[in-house]
Amino acid sequence: MGVLALLWGSSFLWMKLALGSLSPLQISLARTFLGAVVLFVVLALARMTLPRDRRIWWHMLFVALFSSAVPFTLFAFGGRTVDSGVSGVLNSTTPLFALAIGLLLGTEKISHLVRMLGLGLGFAGVLLIFAPWQSADGIANWGALLCLVGAASYAVGYSYAGRYLVNTGATPTQLAAVQLTAATGMLLVALPVGGLQPLHLHWVGIVAVTVLGVFGTGVAFILNYRVIADEGATTATTVGYLLPVVSVLLGAVFLGEQLNARVVLGMLVVLAGVALTRRRPVAAGQTVPPNETHDLVKR
Repeated sequence: MGVLALLWGSSFLWMKLALGSLSPLQISLARTFLGAVVLFVVLALARMTLPRDRRIWWHMLFVALFSSAVPFTLFAFGGRTVDSGVSGVLNSTTPLFALAIGLLLGTEKISHLVRMLGLGLGFAGVLLIFAPWQSADGIANWGALLCLVGAASYAVGYSYAGRYLVNTGATPTQLAAVQLTAATGMLLVALPVGGLQPLHLHWVGIVAVTVLGVFGTGVAFILNYRVIADEGATTATTVGYLLPVVSVLLGAVFLGEQLNARVVLGMLVVLAGVALTRRRPVAAGQTVPPNETHDLVKR
């Protein structure tokens, strides 16, 4: 999860740099294509093929849409007007959306006041970041809203994958390859609508989108599915604890971005809320299943 946080946390920096050469939709297409190539190479080296079960492919179409095509594009569009550090902070709300979706679907339950407090606190932190009452330095613009919708989209994909793609018999690498292949196809279909802008190729943009596709997408997706398979969808979303820290530091060091005290405070409030929503107390004398014991030790 630490390596995954580093790869995904840096993706906001790479997207920002790539925007100088490519449009948001072109960036999304390039990263899914390059990520798929990496995964196909891994499959070939392991002498594996794509799963043939049609049910997996149908489920993966949904996951590819909400966990790749939509959020990749929304965060790239949002990066035009939002600092890369702020994008990472907004992305950290994914666990909150995942919990909210779980409550609606009945797969999650708030059994005590602390988790309910955490959910409310997390979204209060989002409100603090947006600061709609401050027209001068608030970030309640379309770019920030697109990033927030992208975070919610990730949560939809996580929840769906955790419900329908566990114990399918397919390996994490196979599932990731199917997802990125499907997402590439979707983005190719969408390309004539909003991705035919002229290219302004520069070595910085080329390097950025290559790193974003190979490492931030291909390698990261293998790790992501490994975490989902081992720990479950909700636990996998807690990688969001580290994403804003990585994105803020990289944005400050390499892009000279400056975050005001309100945004930093909002980030801390969001992360505190996410931490509280992960609390799962065990009643006295209750036996904790092995996977829950592991989760408690990690916390």
